[in-house]
Amino acid sequence: MTTSLVTGSTAGIGAAFARRLAADGHDLVLMARDTKRLREQATELRDRHGIKTEVLTADLATDDGIEAVERRLADREKPVDLLVNNAGFANRGPYLDVPVADELKLLKVHCEAVLRLTSAATLAMRERGRGGVVNLASVAAFMPRGTYGASKAWVVQFTQGVAKDLTGSGVRLMALCPGFARTEFHQRAEKSTDNIPNWMWLDADKLVAAALADLARGKSLSIPDPRYKVMMGAVKVLPRGLLGGISSKTGRKDGPR
Repeated sequence: MTTSLVTGSTAGIGAAFARRLAADGHDLVLMARDTKRLREQATELRDRHGIKTEVLTADLATDDGIEAVERRLADREKPVDLLVNNAGFANRGPYLDVPVADELKLLKVHCEAVLRLTSAATLAMRERGRGGVVNLASVAAFMPRGTYGASKAWVVQFTQGVAKDLTGSGVRLMALCPGFARTEFHQRAEKSTDNIPNWMWLDADKLVAAALADLARGKSLSIPDPRYKVMMGAVKVLPRGLLGGISSKTGRKDGPR
């Protein structure tokens, strides 16, 4: 039986990954900060799909939290076959309105935790000659979006670089770059979504299905919707100054996720 570990599993895209992987017969290690929600999720998915579930309470903004997940990924007796680095958040307000401590916390979760968990997972996977890692980035990675966009750009470059380094090892890595998805993400960050057109919203379950299909095809980058693929194609040719203006007006209070 394949085992998958999903960080930030209790809400949003992480919950969609957990639902889909459970439906596909994967045993799950569910990781988030809220033990009560984790246990409820684990019970529901176990009862519905007949899989095994583990609960791992951890805060990836802390060294202790990252180390706890690293230890689970390094466990050779209970191997993890797929890691989904989904945990993430957005700070409130534009640069300089956000305390530096909060910016550093975001970078710890989006960059340091992704680096360390990917390293722990792929080391064990390479020994077995198989496995996969999906790192959640965002289409914000391709646009001027302050610290949030910069952190997601790092995720894309890091993931694609590691994917190239591990070519032929049996380990697949993919950066997933969704656009605006209807999840708890924006509500948790207390962000307004009134200025985001309806056509830009994606269904979390559909984007997860597309992402897993892209991973199976060996892609190192997934933009799981034709609308956003067209938009990101346009981004390559538009002037950076114009992109900055568009980015500041569309969903300015939060980056896409």
